[in-house]
Amino acid sequence: MSERARIPFLIVSLVLGLALGCARTPASTRAPAEPPAPALPTTLDPTAIDEYVGAQLESRAIVGASLAIVRNGELVLERTYGEASMRTHAPVGPDVAFAIGSISKQFVCVAALMLEEDGKLSLDDEVAKYFPELTRAADITLDDLGSHLSGYPDFYPLDFIDRRMRTPIEPDELLRRYAMVPLEFEPRTRWSYSNTGFIVLGRVLEKVAGGPLRALLAERVFTKLGMTHTSFDPPLGAPGLAEGYISIALGEPEPAPREAEGWIHAAGGVYSTTRDLMRWNLALAGGELLSEESMKRLTTPRTLADGRSTDYGCGIGVRRMGGEIVLSHTGGVSGFQAYNAVVPRTRSAVTLLVNTEGGSPGDIHQQLLGLLVGPITHVPDVQGPPADEVALELLRQLQRGELDRSKLGEELGAFYDDARVRAAAERLRTRGEPIAAEASERRGRGGMEVTTIRFTFADGVVKAVMYRSADGLVQELLLLHD
Repeated sequence: MSERARIPFLIVSLVLGLALGCARTPASTRAPAEPPAPALPTTLDPTAIDEYVGAQLESRAIVGASLAIVRNGELVLERTYGEASMRTHAPVGPDVAFAIGSISKQFVCVAALMLEEDGKLSLDDEVAKYFPELTRAADITLDDLGSHLSGYPDFYPLDFIDRRMRTPIEPDELLRRYAMVPLEFEPRTRWSYSNTGFIVLGRVLEKVAGGPLRALLAERVFTKLGMTHTSFDPPLGAPGLAEGYISIALGEPEPAPREAEGWIHAAGGVYSTTRDLMRWNLALAGGELLSEESMKRLTTPRTLADGRSTDYGCGIGVRRMGGEIVLSHTGGVSGFQAYNAVVPRTRSAVTLLVNTEGGSPGDIHQQLLGLLVGPITHVPDVQGPPADEVALELLRQLQRGELDRSKLGEELGAFYDDARVRAAAERLRTRGEPIAAEASERRGRGGMEVTTIRFTFADGVVKAVMYRSADGLVQELLLLHD
């Protein structure tokens, strides 16, 4: 339904045809309802965010996690959860490093741009200058490698370690196997994620720098920024590292095997902490690492041959959210998932690292990023209780057939005449007592607060959209199936 189709906005739509035919347990035999899980906060309230994230991670069987949020250059929240190791029961602390997977790619691209500023290479260089034996090396640039436009097939397209990756491999052997085969497409005609391309780029940097990528990153980035708990491709069992876990077919978390030496390299070899990544985010946003020209090249989305944008720069995603430019990337290697996003204009960022595959915590990171960026529309301050409490009380009144019209806008009170309240009560009463009400997706429209509410019942979920004016009066309510 379009926004225009719902004008005038003071008229309420109430969907009364709810599916009510399911058998229900008599109230006298129902188990006591568990207390509702903490709802997603509507503001950057550190305590509320901590409670919400902790409950979400526990419900998803995440072994351990670390979270940090910075707004306007100031730390808003830094929390750790669970265990770094189920074997030793060591808790996650602020100095415990997690594998960050493909978030590593932006580090590699920054290192490449630093070498370009030094005059030692150019991202416009052809791959043939360094590895002439690779497929179509004269037609592919270093920039194509960093922006996933090369056409080299991805050697790691799956989300688990297959049998190949249990045996160590030399990076150049990896290139022989996966960058000396036919391309998947003509360079720059498609965007396709390629870890292979980053192995090539990493090896180019090592040739140019005359040493391992580990040393280059440590000298030019980690040490410079005081990232004292960040390392590249640390040995298995090195102190200070979280252990990775995997949950298979909804089972309990178990130790995840690590990719054998040589397989990850420049595609995702960095281990870091949320605290160190915040140093990185703020340095990146503040222009401390690169010149303005190099920063532009890092963060400008590349364009395909047909003119379409890829929404991806060099090793980093670039998108708009809430009117802001957001630089972001996710990462995943065996046993770990990582999420990082930075808003350069406001020097704000949110980072979430977990040591468990499964549970898909990416939505948590996205929700927190939404709080950080904020809606582009104006949302008024509303008098009275929180939206979820107001909506829950209105629902209960409708179930009882006793609607307090003093809490409603004038048009809404008129819309809910006695006949409609009685009809609503007959239908809603059979759902039983609502277990929980959760508010989310707060935005503004027409000078009002618009909130999405999820009501949880024993037999399912009902979604509601509620409008409130600044004086706290409810002006619209829409109930729908979830």
